[in-house]
Amino acid sequence: MLVAARVAVLGAGSWGTALALLLARNGHDVRLWGHDPEEVAPLCRERENRRYLPGVSFPARLNAGADLVEALAGVELALVAVPSHAYGTTLALLRPLLPANAGFAWATKGLEHGSGRFLHEVTLEVLGRDRSAAVISGPSFAVEVARGLPTAVTVAAWDVGHARRVAAVLHGSNLRAYTSSDVIGVELGGAVKNVLAIAAGIADGLGFGANARAALITRGLAEMVRLGVAVGGQRETFMGLAGIGDLVLTCTDDQSRNRRFGLAIGRGDSAEAASAAIGQVVEGAATVREIRRLARRHGVELPITEQVDAVLYHGQSPRRAVENLLARDPKPEGV
Repeated sequence: MLVAARVAVLGAGSWGTALALLLARNGHDVRLWGHDPEEVAPLCRERENRRYLPGVSFPARLNAGADLVEALAGVELALVAVPSHAYGTTLALLRPLLPANAGFAWATKGLEHGSGRFLHEVTLEVLGRDRSAAVISGPSFAVEVARGLPTAVTVAAWDVGHARRVAAVLHGSNLRAYTSSDVIGVELGGAVKNVLAIAAGIADGLGFGANARAALITRGLAEMVRLGVAVGGQRETFMGLAGIGDLVLTCTDDQSRNRRFGLAIGRGDSAEAASAAIGQVVEGAATVREIRRLARRHGVELPITEQVDAVLYHGQSPRRAVENLLARDPKPEGV
């Protein structure tokens, strides 16, 4: 177990800040980096992130800044928590500055925009195969982590020793970290659940009730498992925190940006208006196109995902999307 490790958290949004708070409370020396000096300055001055996590003060061990050289100097672990569209760019900035013996982890959920690549593929390409790397995922709203409410996550890495080291840094009185070697399954679960949360939000926005929500979650899980197994994930991963755990959380609680986005669309707002009202990145809105392409490459049928894509990018009405799902031919539940 690492004691008083030096950790850099890259990404000063709600999730990056929440992780930095957690790590500092665990006794680690944490540097929180944001790319925009104007946005980072208030964090340094006020010792809290009032934009995303108002009222949660920074511990003494947590310091923010916009100087990446300073943030990464001498660190033992670099943790990236930026939106998926900024992941590759952030890694490119980090690569020449990361100490040779430092470990790496990411808590970004989604696929690379445009290419549809898994983020572990981007990581391997940019940082190389010799760099120990892990993905962190699971049911974890930033506000609750920041407030110190009980949370559990999964840390996955092909190097089981590295997964254990990252889990040890995260593990504390309010967070339990489990380990896994199924990097692909953990990544896929974190990406697909955001798309399904949009679907659940749309159904609730249309006023379809709890029965419809439960059906969407259950059949959404079936889509997640089908695609996950097809791309190399392990079925049991999707029965855990990074699968059904994160799916249930994101589909049922209005802290989820993806769910709120779907709610607004179901109530008649445009995707643009819904996104603007939320004011933060809605990962599922971009990820749905990449998930759809990935499924087609592997010959996997994803009816719910297809309908979310049709609503967001092909002018289909939310009500018609639900009608299309209900009109599908009956089939055995296990397929």
